[in-house]
Amino acid sequence: MDSNTYRAIMRHQAGAVALITTGAPGGRTGLTATAVCSLTDDPPTLLVCVNRTASAHDLILTHNFFAVNLLSWNQQTLAGAFSGRTGLKGEDRFLIDGYEWTAGVTGAPVLKGALASIDCELTEKQAFTTHTIFIGRVRGGDVDEQARPLLYFRGDFWDLSGDP
Repeated sequence: MDSNTYRAIMRHQAGAVALITTGAPGGRTGLTATAVCSLTDDPPTLLVCVNRTASAHDLILTHNFFAVNLLSWNQQTLAGAFSGRTGLKGEDRFLIDGYEWTAGVTGAPVLKGALASIDCELTEKQAFTTHTIFIGRVRGGDVDEQARPLLYFRGDFWDLSGDP
């Protein structure tokens, strides 16, 4: 199967929208991703898949930490910015008005007011063609029980109301 057909098929799998973030203030970066998965709860561990050309890729290896910030429906602006749709890069993505960032236990950038944030220490990595699978041991996290999730479906962002 060719990659264009594969991507068209995979756009029909609804997924939570996450910002994978890393770095220290002044040198932070991140990306929008749906390739995030819980691996085990004992110990709490998850995996993320990051393209090796993404700005966050090498910084995750340098810092040995990353955060997964699951976005709520009203954080679509960040999803667009971290996906590259706005032209913002690196630290500038963290300076968008109306959003506040803190450092997690590991030092990873954590979005205040996210649907959920998961702060991870990098424990393993596995290269696979264009991406690296990063496995992170969860060191901290937070959740907003009242927030509605932002989803990625059919190439666009959606909330649970069914409206793109």
